[in-house]
Amino acid sequence: MTALMARLRRGRLLPLAAALLCGAVLAQVAQPASHSVNAAAAAPVAQAAGHGALGTPITHKQGAASITKTRHHLPRKPPVAPPADDWNLAAHGKVLYLTFDDGPQHEWTPKVLQVLRKHNAHATFFVLGIQVAQYPELVTAERAAGHRIGNHTWDHKTLTLLPDAKVRQEIATGVKSKCLRPPTGATNAKIEAIAAAYHQRQVLWDVDTNDWEKPGTATIEHAILAGARPGAIILMHDGGGNRSQTVAALDAALTKLTKQGYSYHSLPC
Repeated sequence: MTALMARLRRGRLLPLAAALLCGAVLAQVAQPASHSVNAAAAAPVAQAAGHGALGTPITHKQGAASITKTRHHLPRKPPVAPPADDWNLAAHGKVLYLTFDDGPQHEWTPKVLQVLRKHNAHATFFVLGIQVAQYPELVTAERAAGHRIGNHTWDHKTLTLLPDAKVRQEIATGVKSKCLRPPTGATNAKIEAIAAAYHQRQVLWDVDTNDWEKPGTATIEHAILAGARPGAIILMHDGGGNRSQTVAALDAALTKLTKQGYSYHSLPC
C-alpha cells in the first residue's frame, strides 16, 4: 500500500484515473433523458400569412420529395404566329387579331406597345407613310417587338374618291407590306385590284371600336369584349389624336380576355 501511494504521488497512475473518469461521464450521457421535450421545439413551425414567396405556390409531388414553384416565376409561352400566308384566322382557336391605324405617333404608340408587352400580345400596325417618315424609329420598335406592319397609304386619303393614278401613288408611297387597309374602309373592286397589283392583300376588320370618336374607356372596352370571338380582327387607333381612352380600354379588355383563354397574334402581313 505504501508503494502504491508513492507511485500515485509520483503521477504514474494519473492517465489511468483520467480514462476511468471519462468512461463514467460517457455512460451517464448515454442514459435516456428523464425530462420532457420542449414543446416549442417539437411543434411544427407555421409560416406567417403574407410573408411567403410572391404568388401562390404550386407543389408538384415527385415520390417522397416535392418541388415548389411560384406562379409569378413561371414563364409564359409567347404567342405563335400563323404561317406567313395562312388567312384561315378562325382555325387557330381562341386567337384575336388586334390592329391599330393611323400611327406611328410619338406619345400613344409607345404606350400601346407597353400594354401589348404587358399582356404578351402581338398586333398589326397599319401605318401612314407620312407618319413613318417622321417617326421611323417607332416602326423599328414595333417590328423588334414581334408586331407586323400594314400599309395604310401615304396620308389617309379616301381612295374611292381619287383617280386611278392617285390611288396607285397613295399605295406605292406607303410602307412596304403584304397588306393594305384602305383609309376609312372605303374600297371597291378597283381598289382591291390595284392593291393586288402591288402584291398587297386588302384587310378590313370584324370589330370597329369607334375609338377615334373618343366615346369613353368603358365603351371602347365593351366593344372589344363584345366582339371577341376566335379569328376576329379588331380595329383601334394609335394615331390621329389623343388615344388615352384606347390605351386604358385595351389594358382592361386584355386582362379579362386573357382570363377567358384568348391569345393575340399578328396578321400574316
